[in-house]
Amino acid sequence: MLVAGARPNYMKIAPIYWAITDGDRRDFDVELVHTGQHYDATLSGDFFRDLELPQPSVNLGVGSGSHAAQTAAVMERFEKVVLEKRPDVVVVVGDVNSTLACALVVPKLAYDETGKRPLLVHVEAGLRSRDRTMPEEINRVLTDAVSDVLFTTCRDGTENLLAEGVPLYRIHFVGNPMIDSMRRCAARADGAVLRDLGLEGRPFALCTLHRPSNVDRAEVLAEILGTLQEIGAQMPVLLPLHPRTRERIRRFGLQERVASLARPGHEAPARGLLALEPLSYLEMLAMLQAARCVLTDSGGIQEETTALGVPCVTLRDNTERPVTISEGTNVLGGTTRNGILAALATARAKGAKGARVPELWDGRAGVRIVEALARLGAR
Repeated sequence: MLVAGARPNYMKIAPIYWAITDGDRRDFDVELVHTGQHYDATLSGDFFRDLELPQPSVNLGVGSGSHAAQTAAVMERFEKVVLEKRPDVVVVVGDVNSTLACALVVPKLAYDETGKRPLLVHVEAGLRSRDRTMPEEINRVLTDAVSDVLFTTCRDGTENLLAEGVPLYRIHFVGNPMIDSMRRCAARADGAVLRDLGLEGRPFALCTLHRPSNVDRAEVLAEILGTLQEIGAQMPVLLPLHPRTRERIRRFGLQERVASLARPGHEAPARGLLALEPLSYLEMLAMLQAARCVLTDSGGIQEETTALGVPCVTLRDNTERPVTISEGTNVLGGTTRNGILAALATARAKGAKGARVPELWDGRAGVRIVEALARLGAR
């Protein structure tokens, strides 16, 4: 049972699904469960199509809410699904509320008087920012603590788990399934969005912004948007607006800092900070491939830009993906003007020199995960 709840989850479960179905693995029956944490079609529905995934057989439909309300709703509904379907293995991915909620359900279940329950597997285990103010950090730590099998994307993830007392036999370094999805879909990246905006062959920067620490505080959001405007004086900065970010810009009266850009057929001006509607996965991939530089608070985009060799500034003071800095094109910029501009200069210099793609980010993480699960099942 592969569980997805939010956009980044889909890029992580897809390679596992492909490895089973493309490889005609008849030793596996696979079922997709969607928690409904991202319930807007622009945030989830397009991703199933773009990633060539079937519609999930189960949608828990939890919608939005506080961390407590959302987690509780997922737990209550997911428990019923697991008891009905009785999977041998439940795979959770990433670090969103749905990940933790489903992870908390599995270890406490028993199918019958023998105590049999599913094996709980966490993909993308061991990532640590050491920042407990991030909800995702709490989700990561607790999910790892209750999981039976932990698949890591990088060597430091394995080291983090060992330092926390997880025995080595439960940890498997398999590489990064996000990069599997990126590599497989690169040829289908939807360049129509670039043509519609008149951006083919033109320099532009791309920004994504959604974390509560950045968008829920007026002074922080104003500082970031002001800095993006300054960068936009050199080339257009495209900002696909997450619904949360759009609402906060409106609430804080910051609309004048962002110029709306209708599409299709509305050519992007030579300069400025330009808002877009949310992009599909294939549209975002085309943007990432073509961007001169990227500014983001997204963990996944830090990884994708590293794999693509695109200069990246992370709009945070820390990252749970340090390999994107030590080996990739990523630089921490924080949320102040001076920090962001200095990081952008450093990231461009790193990009010009070239960066190394981290170990096992080769497009085969999904295959390694399925092979490991098959070995575990044979024991």
